[in-house]
Amino acid sequence: MLVLGIETTCDETAAAVVERHDDGQATILANVVLSQIAEHAAFGGVVPEIAARAHVEALDLVIATAMAEAGRDFGALDGVAAAAGPGLIGGVIVGLITAKVIALVHKKPLMAVNHLEAHALTVRLTDETPFPYCLFLASGGHTQIVAVRGVGDYVRLGTTRDDAIGEAFDKTAKLLGLGYPGGQRVEREAARGDPFRFNLPRPMLGRQDADFSLSGLKTALRLEAEKIAPLTHQDVADLCASFQLAVVEMVVDRLRHGLRIFRERFGVPCALVAAGGVAANDAIRKALLNLAAQEHVALMVPPPSLCTDNAAMIAWAGAERLAQGLCDGLDSSPRARWPLDQVGALLPGPRPHATVKADGAALSSHSSLVGDRRGGEPRDCGPKAPHTSISTIDPFRPAGEEDGVSSNTVPSAVA
Repeated sequence: MLVLGIETTCDETAAAVVERHDDGQATILANVVLSQIAEHAAFGGVVPEIAARAHVEALDLVIATAMAEAGRDFGALDGVAAAAGPGLIGGVIVGLITAKVIALVHKKPLMAVNHLEAHALTVRLTDETPFPYCLFLASGGHTQIVAVRGVGDYVRLGTTRDDAIGEAFDKTAKLLGLGYPGGQRVEREAARGDPFRFNLPRPMLGRQDADFSLSGLKTALRLEAEKIAPLTHQDVADLCASFQLAVVEMVVDRLRHGLRIFRERFGVPCALVAAGGVAANDAIRKALLNLAAQEHVALMVPPPSLCTDNAAMIAWAGAERLAQGLCDGLDSSPRARWPLDQVGALLPGPRPHATVKADGAALSSHSSLVGDRRGGEPRDCGPKAPHTSISTIDPFRPAGEEDGVSSNTVPSAVA
């Protein structure tokens, strides 16, 4: 099973081709990631409008490069997967519409993938980890502990009540003048600092739930920095080290409770899995390794290149869904918010009535390539996911300003 994956939810424009073998193993044939760090660095963070326009400009070439590296053409694909959310809505629209057009032109199944589900399933791409497992998902926009019981079957055990861990790292870097992206720079400064110089709080420590909170820690760091301003290079290093230690100790405590809740509700997990960009932090990885040993559970962490945003994880999540006979119609909506535990949930409201015959001829049209605002339920694609009926309108209508994208979203590479 060969799947093209497209990722445009934030500031990476990415495309990948992944093959899922009959025995469940995977081969990454191509994984192309184009970072937008240079475009956003001057602003100290991601600017959504700049990100969306950069995706429009780069995505055609990124997809063409991935297909060339894989040595396959679009006709060889078994499906096309794109991140449909959550994320910055402009970028999500660019990637999802592009995937819809490729799927439509080449008569392939479409998988509108939840970005968080892709992170959750990455460990099955790299290590074939069996269900169920306890997932620690930590990135710039999300911090959650999730019971992963199967494809499309997720139960949230804990989440942040304010900021995500990655966001807290980025804001700490900005406060201390380290620039963007912040996570790696804070980690680098922390390596040469004294983690015990500043007594920062460990939010939520000891609570019986598995939730996180970062806002109080950020405030405490700012107050400590203001006390000793102007800051020397060593002050910055010590603040970063103290901040990172506080985060690590909080993560360990929260995960200990998360594992307890998992066992109480679902039994023994097959593994403790870490995913998302924060899982690339070396100090957090070492702490998770110690925690796993204490809790007598295997720790599984994808390589750093697959922890941060990439399209291989999108392609793999699409392949996992396609293997279950699940695909989506061309009415699938891009979503700025899409909780992981709502993946696969049927949403209320009537379905659009447009269909397309197997030869691509439109029968009726009451939807759009952008999708309705509810989104649609997953479609049953059958064992081999035959693509014989999908929802759409006239595929050649240029997307207007009301769609949030321009007509050059449609890639030249699909023809």
